[in-house]
Amino acid sequence: MSEMITADLVDLDLSADTKEAAARALAERMVAKGRVTDLDGFLADVAAREAQMPTGLDGGIGIPHCRSEHVTEPTLAFGRSAAGIDFGAADGPADLIFLIAAPAGADDAHLTILSSLARQLMNAEFTDALRSVGDAAAAAALIRGDAAEGGSEDTVASAEAASSAAATVTDEASEDAGKGSAAAEEASEGPGNAAEERPFRIVAVTSCPTGIAHTYMAAESLENAGREAGVEVVVETQGSAGFTRLDPAVIAAADGVIFAHDVAVREKDRFAGKPTVDTGVKAAINRPAELITEVREKAARGEVTAAARPGSTPVERSGEPGEGYGTKLRKWLMSGVSYMVPFVAAGGLLIALGFAIGGYQINEAKPVTEHFDWGQVDSWGALLFQIGGAAFGFLVPVLAGYIAYGMADRPGLVPGFVGGAISVTIGAGFLGGLVAGLIAGGVVLGIQRINIPPVLRGIMPVVVIPLVSSAVVGFLMFVVIGKPISEAQKGLTDWLNSLSGANAILLGVLLGLMMCFDLGGPVNKVAYTFATAGISVAAPSDSAMKIMAAVMAAGMVPPLGMALATTVRKKLFTTAERENGKAAWVLGASFISEGAIPFAAADPLRVIPASMAGGAVTGALTMAFGSTLRAPHGGIWVTFLIGKPFLYLLAIAVGTAITAGLVIVLKGMRKTASGAAAPDADGSAAAAAQGKQPVAA
Repeated sequence: MSEMITADLVDLDLSADTKEAAARALAERMVAKGRVTDLDGFLADVAAREAQMPTGLDGGIGIPHCRSEHVTEPTLAFGRSAAGIDFGAADGPADLIFLIAAPAGADDAHLTILSSLARQLMNAEFTDALRSVGDAAAAAALIRGDAAEGGSEDTVASAEAASSAAATVTDEASEDAGKGSAAAEEASEGPGNAAEERPFRIVAVTSCPTGIAHTYMAAESLENAGREAGVEVVVETQGSAGFTRLDPAVIAAADGVIFAHDVAVREKDRFAGKPTVDTGVKAAINRPAELITEVREKAARGEVTAAARPGSTPVERSGEPGEGYGTKLRKWLMSGVSYMVPFVAAGGLLIALGFAIGGYQINEAKPVTEHFDWGQVDSWGALLFQIGGAAFGFLVPVLAGYIAYGMADRPGLVPGFVGGAISVTIGAGFLGGLVAGLIAGGVVLGIQRINIPPVLRGIMPVVVIPLVSSAVVGFLMFVVIGKPISEAQKGLTDWLNSLSGANAILLGVLLGLMMCFDLGGPVNKVAYTFATAGISVAAPSDSAMKIMAAVMAAGMVPPLGMALATTVRKKLFTTAERENGKAAWVLGASFISEGAIPFAAADPLRVIPASMAGGAVTGALTMAFGSTLRAPHGGIWVTFLIGKPFLYLLAIAVGTAITAGLVIVLKGMRKTASGAAAPDADGSAAAAAQGKQPVAA
């Protein structure tokens, strides 16, 4: 690690008593070396990573780390604490603290070097040498793996011994990989004495949120424990630098699988059908021998992973073990909505442009296949309108098809699309699409659980499942449940058309609250989908266009409110948040509610209520003003398509001001109550004087 750590980045007498103070002390050394450009912004990123999962490890090690846009080059800082600092490890405080800073766009070579440090930390000789090293230069040399320069002969000898031991890590891992490949070849040759005498084989996948430290430490820990137990362990590290897939032959020859991860394992289905232990990454670091024993016991009992079941679906593969039915149902529905939204945006904007170019009677124009004049504006308006209408025609089938896909994978697509198309035909609309998708997925899952003779299995996914499931879904939609759903859809439409006065305003308040509750999450999507369903017809009602206007206006408020707050009261926000505020102006104006997520994630108890208050007022005002909107997206860029545009923009401005004002008041109250001094214009001076971070949103 030639330039990643130098003597200037080492503090052998770290006096900090908290993990925040320790990170600040080490980060200040990085700032002094020009490796970090914004102290508070970088510390905010470190704190955000720490909030995901404590970075303390058993054995007295703390390894705070993050990727940050405020880091100019990959850097390590090391501190040694005599009293110890609590980093959340089960066995107590840490005396060896490593602060790892990686640029947001760090390349693979740099991340590989950083990962080698993580592996070294699993080596007792290395950590013992760090505890006894006498000067900063020798410590830096030890961490880099160089021969120590300066210091006592004993220190140099310890450093060289630890470096030599650490250098064997990668070689040993490579040897293990070779053994794994050899095992696969041996297994493919068929049974024999060699196969009978071979050791137990495990393949493992490790991954952590940042993919810099814990991923590789877990891999090293599992490999070391495997050598001690006489077990062959080959690990696939899915880190920030990407990952190299294990040879399929190695996976096929394995007797068991260990997943040690805090983020979803990529391509998890490769390991289906084997005894599997699924746990967090820190478990592999702290108790690898127990995991190896557990997977061996599962293999002895003949247990295999649930992923081997034919019912394994995209939702199950991306979810966590033990998820309840309610969570899965929400994910199934969101799967359909997420695939539908691009059709909504494209089709809706094309229809809106058609109205803008050709006038509001363009929906009565002849089909462009019968009449199209290249030099006539109305013809171009009709063309855009009819293309948009074609895109809108897919909304309900896509919604139903991908709900079924989320439930039953690819076999669910055909009956899901068929059920959605029938829903459109019989007038069941959006509600019918939801029901059709759930029925299609359920029917396919039921068929997949039937014990099919081997001779028929080859034609099941291509012929039998699509045929039977489509017939069942079609029968139910046409004959049994389609008409009641159609009547319910008609009743809902009539109710919306009848809304006026106080009822319409109350609906605007509700939609505004929903749009701002989770900023692009499930509740937000329910309100948005409800609104877009109303305008997804050739001639949407006036009430439907008012609802669409209220939903889009309210969704613009949270990012715009946070942008205004960071402009008016900069001292209440960190430098990173003020930079996010600049981007939030554009995101909010473009109707991207997610622009407020960085603020809500850091301070949800203040940001979310303030956003909901502003959104509710905006939704109510928009409905009261009677503004309408034919486009499902676009923000202020489609103002020319809005009915009563000036009142519409006024409603957004009022909501933005309310959100910004409440955020400022709430943050100011917290600051006053805590008695903390405010950071200066750079967000750092006063906090630095007290050895604390500035107040963060």
